[in-house]
Amino acid sequence: MRLGQTSVIHFASRIFSSALGFVATIYIARLLGADALGTYSLGLTVVSWLGIVGNMGISGAIRKRVSEDEEPGTYALAGVIVMSALFVVLGVSLVTFRQEVNEYVGFPAAGFLVLMVGASLGVNVVMSLLDGRHLVHISGLLSPVKTGGRAILQIGALSLSLGIAGLFGGYILGYLVVVLLGVVVVARNLETVSRPTRKHFKDLLSYAKYSWLGALRSRAFNWVDIAVLGFFVPQSFIGFYSASWNIAQFLILFGGSLSRTLFPEMSKLSEDKNSEAVSNLVDSALSYAGLILIPGLIGGTILGNRILRIYGPDFERATAVLSILIMACLLQAYQAQLTNTLNAIDRPELSFRINAVFIVANVILNVILIYFHGWVGAAVATALSVAISLIVGYVTLSSTVQFSIPFGEIGRQWFAAGLMGIVVYTGLRIESTYLHISHNLAIIFMLVILGAGVYFFALLAISTRFRTTVMDNLPARFTPSL
Repeated sequence: MRLGQTSVIHFASRIFSSALGFVATIYIARLLGADALGTYSLGLTVVSWLGIVGNMGISGAIRKRVSEDEEPGTYALAGVIVMSALFVVLGVSLVTFRQEVNEYVGFPAAGFLVLMVGASLGVNVVMSLLDGRHLVHISGLLSPVKTGGRAILQIGALSLSLGIAGLFGGYILGYLVVVLLGVVVVARNLETVSRPTRKHFKDLLSYAKYSWLGALRSRAFNWVDIAVLGFFVPQSFIGFYSASWNIAQFLILFGGSLSRTLFPEMSKLSEDKNSEAVSNLVDSALSYAGLILIPGLIGGTILGNRILRIYGPDFERATAVLSILIMACLLQAYQAQLTNTLNAIDRPELSFRINAVFIVANVILNVILIYFHGWVGAAVATALSVAISLIVGYVTLSSTVQFSIPFGEIGRQWFAAGLMGIVVYTGLRIESTYLHISHNLAIIFMLVILGAGVYFFALLAISTRFRTTVMDNLPARFTPSL
């Protein structure tokens, strides 16, 4: 399967998955309000941070070692054993400190959190195995099952008046479904599993000791600001902020799909000492990392208050935060391609340094800027820390792999997005001045469709590379007619 098609399948699956999660979040916000959304977000924050301890980079190491096609089943079993042991430690710790955890979250959630951490770690293992076996499209297809199952269960629980407990319960069951399905697929694609030796554990841990910081970096990008906000602002503000994050992260999905698709290919090429092919993949990754986020930044800035209004009138207060967070996601999309390449070519120690810079900067800036500027400071801190790590990442990778930044392609994406912005802004002005359509969601839907069409066809017209990529990845029966 072509890499472009694999990325698109994975991306489409994640789009559908995120759309389901988006709908569920809106339902939660409208039914329970910003306070409950903030409480649930703090619970997810705890699960996310504990997941770092329970993972310790093992899932990344599993993906790397399994992708090398040398005793994949044995490495998989070794990884499962290590992560199971770490989960036991986490579960005992949560039970021991349940009073402090419940006070921080604002809900007696410790028991739920134990199960949520276990389900989350299980999903991490399954997804890493699928990616390592070059089944990225399958792991992508499981994403909407996870999010959709969780959303349906949570909405059902809310309809039964189970409240916040129903939100946590829906999360657990939705994740467990994915674990069961993923195990079935993995079992069919692994060779005979033999008993792991000390060498297998050593190989995993030698990679994991560096890659764990990459997972920590991912969590820091998503959760440091919310975790710190939990000490400084009311839960309703955390709810507003979480809604903005929900929208911003919807736009970063394509970059993540691109990274996950290219990783096993880069890993294999690196093992084969094909540095030129790796450089070409880096160029492709940087060319398309901002494909969705660049127009998303412009469109989100123009329509931000309208989009946030879907959650409820009070959520419009987060409009400025939304634009800053989308900018942070754009920078993160490029930075992720750089560290993804370093990990794929088996240089996790370099990726470790970049991630360390980001985490330190993110924590320090969040504490300082949240203290002085509240939730807007949190968004600015996240964007600044990503920008710092992007610069460090570029300098580091350029000293290891020969590649060039595709400024021309990125510039064409900005030009097409600028045309899109003019059309969307004009359409919004016409509606507010002459049409006065009362249904906010209908306005957003029409303008987003219009803007996406303008962007796509403008880029198709001005970018030979984008036009070639589209044609190359169309199903064969459509290609002759173009």
